[in-house]
Amino acid sequence: MTSIATSTTGPLGAEAALAAFHQDFERVLADLLVLPDEAGVDPRWSRAMVELRAYALRPAKRVRPTLLVAGWALATRGLSRGVPREVLEFAAGLELLHTFMLVHDDVADRAATRRGGPTLHRVLASGQGGDDLAIVVGDHVYARAVEVMLGSGLPACAKATQYMMAICRHTAAGQYLDLDLSRTPLAEVTVFQTLKVANLKTARYGFVAPLVAGAMLGGADGALLEQLERVGRQVGLAFQLRDDLIGLFGDDTVAGKAGGGDFVEGKRTFPVIAAWTRADAAGREALEQLWDAQPRDDAALARARALVNAWGGAEATERAIERMTRSARRVLAQLPAGGGVRQVLDGLVARMERRTT
Repeated sequence: MTSIATSTTGPLGAEAALAAFHQDFERVLADLLVLPDEAGVDPRWSRAMVELRAYALRPAKRVRPTLLVAGWALATRGLSRGVPREVLEFAAGLELLHTFMLVHDDVADRAATRRGGPTLHRVLASGQGGDDLAIVVGDHVYARAVEVMLGSGLPACAKATQYMMAICRHTAAGQYLDLDLSRTPLAEVTVFQTLKVANLKTARYGFVAPLVAGAMLGGADGALLEQLERVGRQVGLAFQLRDDLIGLFGDDTVAGKAGGGDFVEGKRTFPVIAAWTRADAAGREALEQLWDAQPRDDAALARARALVNAWGGAEATERAIERMTRSARRVLAQLPAGGGVRQVLDGLVARMERRTT
C-alpha cells in the first residue's frame, strides 16, 4: 500500500498523522469528483457537477472519515506511518455516501442551508424543480460512493462496503420514522421512540459504522469490533441529542443551518418529548398546540423554547448526553493504545459533547 499522508519520513504522533490525513483526504475527495467519462454528456450536466463538487468540498468536520481511519489505525497500529492511499479512497467514498444522504435529507426536510451555504436543491433550481434535480444528483453521488469504496483495492473493501450498505438500510428506516413521527401527536410519541430514531438515523450510520468499517479494513477481530460498536453507539446518541438541542435552540449564525429548524419542521425530538412527559396538563396542551400550529413563526419558536426549558426538556437532554458520554469513555479506556488514537478519540468525544454546530 502506498502512503500519501505525510511528507516526513519519520513516524508521526496520532494528532499529526490525522492532521496530515485531513490535508490528503481533501485532495483525494476532490480528485474523485472529477469524472472524465462524463465530460461530454451535456453542458447542463457539467454545470450540475460543478455545483455538486462545490457543495461536497465545503468546509466540514469530516467526522466519519476521521472515525474510519481511527478504526483502521486501532486494528493495525499503523497510523504513525501515515494513511495508505487505499484507505484514503475508501474514506472519501464514505464521505460521498454521506453527501448523498445530506442531499436527500435536505430535500425531505425542506432545509435552506447546509454547511454555511444554500442546500443543493436550492442551488440547482427553485421550487419543485430543484428538489427533483437534487434527488437525481444525490443518486449519482450514491453510485459514485459505492464505486469508490469497492474500487479502493483493500482486501476487505467488499466486506466493509456490504456492512455500510446494511447500515444505510437501517438509516433509511430511521429517517422514515423521523418524518412519520413529525405527523404524530406528541401524546403518542415516547422518549424511547426518539432514541430509536437517534440510534438508527445517526448513531449507527454516523459513528458505529465508520469505526467498525475502518477496523474491518484493518483486519480487526470480533472483540475490537464489538468495543467500537459500543463506543460509536454512545457517542452517536450523545451527538444526536446535542443536535436536537441545536435544532431547537441553536443560533443559525453559528450552526451553519437555520436555528429552530426542527421546530419549524415539527420534529418530535428528545428534548420536546422529555418536556412533554414532565409537563402538567396545561403545559402539555400548550406544547401540543405549538407543535400542531401553522405557521410556526418566530413568536411560536420563542414560546416553544421557553416551554421546553420550563418543563425540563433541555436539562433532561443535557443529563442524557452526560450519561452517554461517560459510558463511551468507559469503553474507550479499554481499547488498545493504538499509538495515541484512543486519546484522539477521547478528544473527539469531548468536542462532540460541547459542540455548538
